[in-house]
Amino acid sequence: MDLHWAEELAKRGGYYLACFLAQQVAEKALKGFLYGRGLEIVLGHSVERLSQEAAEWEPTIEKDARRWAVLDSYYVPTRYPNSIPGNIPARVYTAEAAQGAVALAREVVSWVQAKMRSGSG
Repeated sequence: MDLHWAEELAKRGGYYLACFLAQQVAEKALKGFLYGRGLEIVLGHSVERLSQEAAEWEPTIEKDARRWAVLDSYYVPTRYPNSIPGNIPARVYTAEAAQGAVALAREVVSWVQAKMRSGSG
């Protein structure tokens, strides 16, 4: 459902919110993958770090994880007006950024779905 809303926000002009939500989608998907592997506690919010942890089961993730890591840059500055000197998130994030972030989130979700369906990893 979050991916749906990230896509809608990217279309409707809520670019900074779409970027943040895309990061959240990827984070949740990777955590789902890790919980699916039997972990009882998965901490942190970093897509890059969660991907590294997932690589213990599926080393091929490392190539994609380098691209997905950009989503981490949307975790804080999209939420806090004072995190961007002299500006606010609503003015900084563009349609292109939002569409790119949503596309990356969609990739993460697809990757996790494929791994969970196949039972690999």
